[in-house]
This record gives sequence, structure tokens and C-alpha cells, in this order.
Amino acid sequence: MDSRRFFEQALTEWMKGEGPDSDIVISSRVRIARNLNGYPFPMLATKSQSGEVLDKIRELHEAGNLQEDGEVEMVPLSELSELEKKVLVEKHLISPNLANESQNGAVLLNESESISIMVNEEDHIRIQVLASGFQIREAWQVANEVDDRFEELLEYAFDERRGFLTSCPTNVGTGIRASVMIHLPALVITQQINRILQAITQVGLAVRGIYGEGSEAVGNLFQISNQITLGQSEEEILDNLHSVVRQIIEHERSARQILAVESRARMQDRICRSYGILTHAIIMDSKEAAQRLSDVRLGVDLGMVQNVSKTALNELLVMTQPAFLQQLSGEKLSAEGRDIRRAELIRSHLAQK
Repeated sequence: MDSRRFFEQALTEWMKGEGPDSDIVISSRVRIARNLNGYPFPMLATKSQSGEVLDKIRELHEAGNLQEDGEVEMVPLSELSELEKKVLVEKHLISPNLANESQNGAVLLNESESISIMVNEEDHIRIQVLASGFQIREAWQVANEVDDRFEELLEYAFDERRGFLTSCPTNVGTGIRASVMIHLPALVITQQINRILQAITQVGLAVRGIYGEGSEAVGNLFQISNQITLGQSEEEILDNLHSVVRQIIEHERSARQILAVESRARMQDRICRSYGILTHAIIMDSKEAAQRLSDVRLGVDLGMVQNVSKTALNELLVMTQPAFLQQLSGEKLSAEGRDIRRAELIRSHLAQK
């Protein structure tokens, strides 16, 4: 496998828009946090200790013990440029925390990029599985299988009363974070979103931007995940998230139907204006691009835009990000240079789709 594809190609498995309810749920993700017994958590480990953890994972990889889901490539972060690390963050393949880790960090990726295993992030091992559309249980099944293979080969840090021990107390217990990236333009337009988000937080779920904690929700995209891992089983965590997201999907669909019937002309005007700007603009910043692409995505789902695929729109979510723009250009760009390149890329990409 040529690891260059991870930095040079925007399209990845979760972007295809082929999964269930993909008109609203962009992707589903399950992440499992694990630590090795006998080693300090990464934030407290010496360079030598984190190096030993990395060597253990490298040995498993070189022995072929992690290849059951197809070929897996191990990429040490020390071999990547700062730009390449940021590209992996923009593709949701590593966390911002790991990108900033200069001491023995690595990531293992399968060819479809649906499986990402981070080494020496906040925890020694973070197994992440991404799936297109609303497939949270399917993502969990794959993540659980990968976790089982690691557990057969390594001794995890585990306490009979507390469960799996993790660097952050909020992950102690199952160590699982399950989340969906969800597109809710109709709830935003009809001004129902605040009420919905408040209700979500009251049932033990968290709402963040698409790059997780501390990130801004742009383009009407939200990440919804569990907050509690201790005192609940894996199935309880998944069932709660699944139930709440199913209700949100129905609320969004109802809001879209109201907009399509009662405000059809206004919605057509809004969507067509955004499409026109995207296909003709010379300069475009990232926030405007996200909002205009959100409008066009809604237009596709409502049948008001016929010549654009969800795959193309999902791909643009990554291609229009600052690091990927510069990676494509082969040079460092100023803020204005990125805005010019972003507009050019959107024009050409939509013209092809």
C-alpha cells in the first residue's frame, strides 16, 4: 500500500454517502481507548517508555497480527510534515491531540481508511472505526473485533471495579466514544435547533463541531456522542445514542418537509443562490464554503438540485480545508491564497459532478 494516498486523496470510505439515512447522517464513528498495563499514560510517560509502547505495536504490525481487515499501513508521525499531520486531522483519521504529539506517535490505517489506530495519543491505543451513514452498531462490531485482537496480544490496564483505565476520567469504564456526524439544516432554518440540542445534553450526550471537542459547528454539521462511559455497558451506550439520533433524524425530516411545502420558493431561491455562488465565486472563505455547501446538500436531498452527488459534496468537506488545499497546491498559501484556491477547487469539482 502506498501511504502517500492518505495525504493526497480526499475521498475516503465514510464520504461515499451510501449508508443508511445518509441524507442526514454523514458518518458514524466508534472510538475505543485502551492502555497497556505497566506503562504510565502517554502524558506522564518518558520518551523511553512511550517508545517501548510504540515498539510493541510495531512488532505486532510487522508480524502480521493486525492484517485481518486487509492490509494495514503503519505511519510514524515523526516521518510526517506538519502539513501532512493536519491533512490526516481534516480527514478525521487522527485527532488534533495526536497531530501535536512529537514523541513516539503513530497511526495505523487500512486501505479504505475506515479503520484508524492511533498510538500514544491521550491513551496508548485508540481504535477508531468510521462508517458511511447511520451505521453506529456496524462500526462498533468492527471496532470490537480489532479490540479483541489487541487484547489477545497485549495486557490492557484494567480494574475489576472501574473497568478499562484511561488517561481521561470521562473515558474510564468501557472506554468507548460513539458518535455521528449529522447534517441538520432544516432544524437550523426553522429555529428548532437550540431546543433539540438542549434536549440532547439532558440525556447524557454531547454536541460538538465536526472536529470534536473545542471545534465550531459550521455548515449545519454537528457531532453527537456519548458523554458517559462508566457504569454503562457498551450496548447501553450504543442503544442510547441510536435512539436519540433516530429521533433527531425524524425531526429533521419533518422540518425539511415543512420547508419543501410551505416555503418552497424561498428554499429554491436560497439553494440556487448558493449553487450559483459556489460555481462562480473567485474568493471564498471556509465558513462561507461550508454554509453554501450545506444549502446545496439540502437541495440534493430535497430533489431541487439534480446534477451534484453526495459523494462530491462529502469530498469537498475535506478538500476545502486549509491543510488539504495547501497539500494539493504543493505550497504554503496565505489566507487570501487559500480562499482563492478554495473557490477555484469548488468551481472545478462541481463542474465535473
